[in-house]
Amino acid sequence: MSITQAMCTLFKKDVLLGDHHLDSDVIMIALYTDAATLNATTDGYITAGQVANGNGYTTGGVALGTKSVIENSTSGCFTSANPEWTSATFTANGALIYNKTLGDASSNSRGAIAVLAFGGNFTVAGGTFKIVFPAQTKDTAIIRID
Repeated sequence: MSITQAMCTLFKKDVLLGDHHLDSDVIMIALYTDAATLNATTDGYITAGQVANGNGYTTGGVALGTKSVIENSTSGCFTSANPEWTSATFTANGALIYNKTLGDASSNSRGAIAVLAFGGNFTVAGGTFKIVFPAQTKDTAIIRID
């Protein structure tokens, strides 16, 4: 299995159709192990390969808070507060940012926004697992459309 960093292809189409409202929809981030297969063709939230429920992680992930959508130069950029899981003990290899308003585990045919590949396994043991999003600029924002 493999996790390949990408902006999901269906997300690009859905943006053109006006389906995503990143500032007001429920945007989630879920964590995955190296048993997952995630890439640009991922259309929606999936449970296969997700970090197991418990030990500081809840299946489905966490909602992204303090969301922001801006223009930066010639790009549209999205960011949010850095997601974190406290009192956590697990290993993660990547993440999926998805729009829960459009799709969840019961209707996983859409809603995927972006796949984050960590480049290997990251383990936390009784601590805080935190993903630090880059600056919200045209060159570095976690989600950007040029």
